[in-house]
Amino acid sequence: MEIKMSDNIQPDKTLNCTGLTCPMPLLKTKKMIKTMESGQVLEIISSDPGSKNDIPAFTERSGHEFIGEKDISGLTHFYLKIK
Repeated sequence: MEIKMSDNIQPDKTLNCTGLTCPMPLLKTKKMIKTMESGQVLEIISSDPGSKNDIPAFTERSGHEFIGEKDISGLTHFYLKIK
């Protein structure tokens, strides 16, 4: 789901995976989620095209809520809510 630039999402934590390729963004996301509490929002920033499929699929499979994504200056920002 594409998030509009006007949507004001305030993440509790941001994970910058810029420059990392598969599978590193996903591995770092899994590690970061373990440090977070239920209800918190994680923003993941990635330049890896594979993340567009990997992050949403992993989020749904692992029982968390995928809020959406938006592209800013060639980087994809993913937002997920920890369950």
